[in-house]
Amino acid sequence: MLYATASQTVGPYLHIGLADRYCDDLTGDAPGLRDSRIVIEGRVLDGQGAPVPDGMVEIWQANPNGRYRHPEDERTHLPLVDGFTGFGRVPTGPDGSFRFITVKPGAVPDVHGVPQAPHILVSVFMRGLLKHVATRMYFPDEAAANANDGVLRLVPPARRDTLVARRGDDGALRWDIVLQGEGETVFFDI
Repeated sequence: MLYATASQTVGPYLHIGLADRYCDDLTGDAPGLRDSRIVIEGRVLDGQGAPVPDGMVEIWQANPNGRYRHPEDERTHLPLVDGFTGFGRVPTGPDGSFRFITVKPGAVPDVHGVPQAPHILVSVFMRGLLKHVATRMYFPDEAAANANDGVLRLVPPARRDTLVARRGDDGALRWDIVLQGEGETVFFDI
């Protein structure tokens, strides 16, 4: 007879074996991108608004030309950028903070070939989750493209702002990820 095993959460030890694989600067080996670098920073907050000090945030994005460095992106007419992988991973700090240096991605087509607004795919891992959560971060200076983005239009208008970063006084993009409760970030099934 077979018995079901208990489900387990991601656990408090999700960082084991990943410390040497953190990458907060996606432009590090791409000298041609130095002038177009942007900073994205924020915090991961739980349902009570408390920081998540032991989480992990991953991002995945297209390059400025709108092409992913992935074999399934067969749009070879769009150039890749040497040294830019489009993938980043960082642990959250004691105050739930995270920070990436990257570039604004170009628009990529959806499954119907319609251009999407520039965005970054984001995954969050933390203790207590049965699996990671996935969301997107959009750019505040892309109002027209955001208004026409097929995925963003699926989100109720009152909640869309949870997916759009805001420009800080220092020029960095600020975007907090709220896991539950008031101001909860919109998450997507993947």
